[in-house]
Amino acid sequence: MYQIHQGPPEELSARPENEAAVYRFLTQLNIPFIRIDHEAVRTMEDCEIIDRQLGGVICKNLFLCNQQKTVFYLLMLREDKAFKTKDVSKQLGVSRLSFGAPEHMERLLHIHPGAVSPMGLLFESARDVRLVMDEDLLRDSDLGCHPCVNTASIRLPMRAFLETYLPATGHTPAFVHIG
Repeated sequence: MYQIHQGPPEELSARPENEAAVYRFLTQLNIPFIRIDHEAVRTMEDCEIIDRQLGGVICKNLFLCNQQKTVFYLLMLREDKAFKTKDVSKQLGVSRLSFGAPEHMERLLHIHPGAVSPMGLLFESARDVRLVMDEDLLRDSDLGCHPCVNTASIRLPMRAFLETYLPATGHTPAFVHIG
């Protein structure tokens, strides 16, 4: 079993800089969150135990781009939903979406594959990444995600994410329906 912690770890200097920056940013914004440290997770199946410990569901996050690799998207959806490129592309008016390359993900969001998270938007001041959310996420009272590393997970109020975190990063979500 993992131990749940309120807020950031006491010693941020022992954490990767991108993770520590997330904790500092959430604290600065007075957004309450709980945290669990764990072994690296790579799949949504790996997250199931962590989900139960957090008391919520870790959101599935996908880093996508257009065919020309000039427009990037961060798609957030419930873990029980399947991403269908055709459906989401049509709703966004994009000819074809594909997964973005790790080097773009690292440059734009300071994250690597396996740790994709909306928390990376705090590093993305140029607004080169468009946030897209499955409208069903609005029914959730909390948001579970990684703090830019896949060795920890956090849960914070969805309302604080939408009304405080996103405006502070300068991002406004577009909503899509994922069946």
